[in-house]
Amino acid sequence: MTLQTGPGPAVAVVVPVRNEAANVEPLVSEIAVSLAHEGPFEVVYVNDGSTDETAAELDRLRQDRPWLRHVRHAVSCGQSAAVRTGVAAARAPLVATLDGDGQNDPSFIPAMLDRLRKDPQIGLVAGQRVGRKDTGFKRLQSRIANGVRSRVLKDGTRDTGCGLKAFRRDVFLALPYFDGLHRFLPALVRRDGFTIAYVDVVDRPRRHGVSKYGFWDRLWIGILDLAGVWWLIRRRVRVPQVTEGDRPC
Repeated sequence: MTLQTGPGPAVAVVVPVRNEAANVEPLVSEIAVSLAHEGPFEVVYVNDGSTDETAAELDRLRQDRPWLRHVRHAVSCGQSAAVRTGVAAARAPLVATLDGDGQNDPSFIPAMLDRLRKDPQIGLVAGQRVGRKDTGFKRLQSRIANGVRSRVLKDGTRDTGCGLKAFRRDVFLALPYFDGLHRFLPALVRRDGFTIAYVDVVDRPRRHGVSKYGFWDRLWIGILDLAGVWWLIRRRVRVPQVTEGDRPC
């Protein structure tokens, strides 16, 4: 298991959670195993206003895991806010994210990081779920939402709802922030002139608890967000190519 040494971590894994106490320990252990050969790393859990034992569980695990960090929101601010808080708090140049319910398998993270390292033009590596373990209704709503989004934004992505993603920290923090950002990362990263790579990942059943996100509470907000992202893309006609003297900045 890799400990924090040297000037700082090479990789950060950001995990947004709300009321996931029973899922914390098994997922933390899996992440540590998956990053064992990635050099110094950190795992940043963002506790998004949990009211169960999530905070106590994270504090307990931190006692013998110096690479585990626990960042808190006093009240729940949503998944996009939690992801941004975690990325801003991260100290590594490369960041991976995954959901805290155990459905995302962290063993795919090394392959995603490898894609980023090999090509500096890639700004985002997005997981694309296969073998979805959600209910039929949830799969249907995801298929409809992804189809509409892809047709409007032409982002070339069949599944933006997968929490498994890897990206360059500076690229992410340069994106315009809004609630719901995490569902539009491919389109916005493309807008800034980067390419997107994709990795098929296995979807797993949730270990404990229930989903925190429903259909009707996302539908109308998602439509407004889609219109806003479409507007942002149309307003960015060219991506500046900046040089200083005869060298790129």
